[in-house]
Formats: sequence, structure tokens, C-alpha cells
Amino acid sequence: MATLITMQSPLTSQSNAVRSVFIAGATGYMGSRLASLLLARGHRVAGLVRPGSEARLATGCRAVPGNALDSATFRNQLHDADTYVQLVGVAHPSPSKARQFREIDLKSCEESLKAVSTSVRHFIYVSVAHPAPMMHAYIEVRTRCEEMIRQRGVNATILRPWYVLGPGHYWPYLLKPAYALARQIPSLRDGAERLALVTIDQMLATLVDSVEHPASGFRIVEVPEIIRGTFASSTVSLA
Repeated sequence: MATLITMQSPLTSQSNAVRSVFIAGATGYMGSRLASLLLARGHRVAGLVRPGSEARLATGCRAVPGNALDSATFRNQLHDADTYVQLVGVAHPSPSKARQFREIDLKSCEESLKAVSTSVRHFIYVSVAHPAPMMHAYIEVRTRCEEMIRQRGVNATILRPWYVLGPGHYWPYLLKPAYALARQIPSLRDGAERLALVTIDQMLATLVDSVEHPASGFRIVEVPEIIRGTFASSTVSLA
């Protein structure tokens, strides 16, 4: 399967195709916002949710009760989904959560890939920027997930943010002076750009574009592309 590293040129209009999207992690920090955006743009959205938590889904999102760590509980409910978005993972990652990364992040990705049916033509996964000087266990697990997706052979888009700024996630703003300084030092500049901070709006814009303009092959979206919006993000309204 071809590997697509260069991003597509910016697009000027929304794809006319209505997508049928299944989101694993649809009640989470990013998933709930993504579901609302996709529904507002006319797409059909189903969300995997723990039984009893259906009310947490975005209005209009079809509930699929199940366990993200056991594909047998939901794989028959994908119906005609053509796009699968894998967002399940440990909240607020830190070096102390290495075991949880393996038990939740890795396992949920394995189960998502087991659940992918023949109707799914595009798999979207939020990974993490790498290499990096910290969070080694987290990066190791996300890299393993990327490789599993590649081996599965499905068309895929992999997003690689570092820290995502947004409601409840403002502490990384404290790092901005250090980033500004690093950009002035030639030996540190590349790392500062590759591991730069991105906003929740930038992430959502890239996710929506990924749904509306699916990859043909294995597409990787790095931090600079997420920030610059070179992957068609100007077409997404977050208002």
C-alpha cells in the first residue's frame, strides 16, 4: 500500500459526499465535539458508548452500546459505516500511566481493527508526534497502533499532535515561552515546530477534513500541517 506523506493541497469547498461515520470514543473530549460538527455538516454519525451513557452523545448521533475493549460487543452494529474514527484512549496522558496505555489505548485500537467491516473504506486514528524527549511509553503504544493499522491494509489517516490546547487543557500554555526561545535556536528549531502546541479547533478541523476527503493509502498528518491547515482545514466552520 502506498504511503502518503505529503498533504493534499488546500480545498475550497466541502466534499459533496455524505459520510457514514462510526466514532469509537464519541463521548470523549474530542469525540463529542467531532460528532456535533459532522452532524451539523450533514453526515450520519454513530457513536460507541458504554451502556447507560447514551445521553452523553451529541444530539442526532446514533448510540451503539458496547465495550471498546471487546469488538464482539459492537462489531455487528457498524452497519453501513464507511469511515471509522478511533479516539479511545487514557485521559490526560502522563508517564505514570504506562500500564493503562497498554490496557486501554493499545487494546481498544486492536479491537477497533477487528471490528472494521468491508464497508469501512477509511480508518482515522489520532496518534502522537514522535520521536519526543518524554512520554516514551505513550509514544511506543501509539506507534504500535499505527503499525497495526498499516498492516491491516485499510486506507488510513494518522494525525500526530503533541499537546492539544482547549477547555480544561490550558496548562501547556506555560510552555509557550520555551517554544518561542527554541525557535530562535537553529539546533532546536525543527523539534519546536514538530512538537508545537495545537488547538482543539485545529484538531477538529483536520479530523473533519479527514472524514470528508478520505486518504487513498496511508496518510500521516504532522503538527505543522495541522497548524497551517494545509490539509483543507479552511473548509471547516467551527462556529
